[in-house]
Amino acid sequence: MTITEERPAAASEAARRAMIDSQLRTSGVNEPWVLAAMAGVAREDFVPETMRAAAYIDRAIPLGDGRFLASPLVHGKMLAEAAPQPEDKALLIGDGEGYLAALLRPLVASLDAIDPSEATSKKSKGPYSLIVIDGAIEQLSSAVAARLADEGRLITGLVERGVTRIAAGRKAAGDVALLPLAEIGIPVLPEFAAPKRWSF
Repeated sequence: MTITEERPAAASEAARRAMIDSQLRTSGVNEPWVLAAMAGVAREDFVPETMRAAAYIDRAIPLGDGRFLASPLVHGKMLAEAAPQPEDKALLIGDGEGYLAALLRPLVASLDAIDPSEATSKKSKGPYSLIVIDGAIEQLSSAVAARLADEGRLITGLVERGVTRIAAGRKAAGDVALLPLAEIGIPVLPEFAAPKRWSF
């Protein structure tokens, strides 16, 4: 390997260390397994070529077609709240070949992924013990709730009055109640918009 080939790899590793030290740790994401997962996956492999130098900035990165890669802190907090287990049968609503999928896949027994545009259809697969929605939603569809096993966990972003937060829920008696947690900027998924209400 030549020196010029080594430099980008070294720069990428330095950027990942900086992300962990200056974005995750300082914001309360200190779980060793979360930090290890995020240290081991190259974010620059999941953004357009023109955005590779900005892969570790602390904001969402546009991927095209209205999609975004959430900031490292969003994914770090989502992972920590999800607390994926080796026995989990997990579903990611998002890009199955994307960054969050790469983080989750080694931590669970199995990981399925569906595009947000397909998630609200009545076609149901599962049940899943863990569902992670890679983005912020205005409302959780019944089709997604139906895919979650009893006592299963769901982690998502949640939009309330224009503010996005990470939210966690658990299915009990057939319902999933979401508890808003940390306020943080999360790309919004239009597929989960609430019906518009008339106002005068």
